[in-house]
Amino acid sequence: MQKAIEIQSRGLTLRGMMHVPDNRKGKVPAVAIFHGFTGHKMESHFIFVKLSRALEKNGIASFRFDFAGSGESDGEFRDMTILGELADANNILDYVKTQEFVDLDKIGVIGLSMGGAVGSMLASERKDDIKTLCLWAPAGNMGEIIKEQMKDNNIDAIRKAGWVDIGGFCLGIDFIDEIIGLNIFERAKNYDKNVLLIHGDKDQTVDIKTSNRYMEYYKDRGCLYVVKGGDHTFTSKALEDEVIGKTVSFITEELK
Repeated sequence: MQKAIEIQSRGLTLRGMMHVPDNRKGKVPAVAIFHGFTGHKMESHFIFVKLSRALEKNGIASFRFDFAGSGESDGEFRDMTILGELADANNILDYVKTQEFVDLDKIGVIGLSMGGAVGSMLASERKDDIKTLCLWAPAGNMGEIIKEQMKDNNIDAIRKAGWVDIGGFCLGIDFIDEIIGLNIFERAKNYDKNVLLIHGDKDQTVDIKTSNRYMEYYKDRGCLYVVKGGDHTFTSKALEDEVIGKTVSFITEELK
């Protein structure tokens, strides 16, 4: 069963999609799925839709929302910040926990790119609520990426305007200032349960070295699965099938 849902977060309406296994008996495991920078609840080539449907077939519910300022949710992209998305993620997790069919002892998080960074920080904050974590090309180095992208721009000019145009997305100065000063790895390091990191070795957006840095913190709790030939969003049928298959297998083992 697939159903459109809405929640309130920071005075804004977040719009999402809930997938619940049919013919369920009793409570079921569930995951929250977080999209990346400039992404949305379906993500590139609808990979999140396919992931949710695969989880559903395996008896696992899922919840995927557009963060505020992205997709169909309220708010403007120029007002988006990563800590704002973390606040949204907390409210999404709280919503998942209110659903009568969800087994509260079997909740996981999946995040792509900046959604992976958000998910990693959320798991560290809410480790008692999150049994397992799966990160796809997590952008724990987002501050470094932004510094690199902004190097040819005049930050003072951006600050005066309040935003900069990046391919039609108006990126606010608050996002830039916040992310540059944020140590995502430090904020993520306290998660103490199993983590699967999935990263393509041809990722040109978030280098695979970033997942290796996460592994320095997760140690034996973490497992890095390298997708041979994989780009940032796994844009081929074969890559997509590999990533979804690995993710569903891991989540099923962890939560069921």
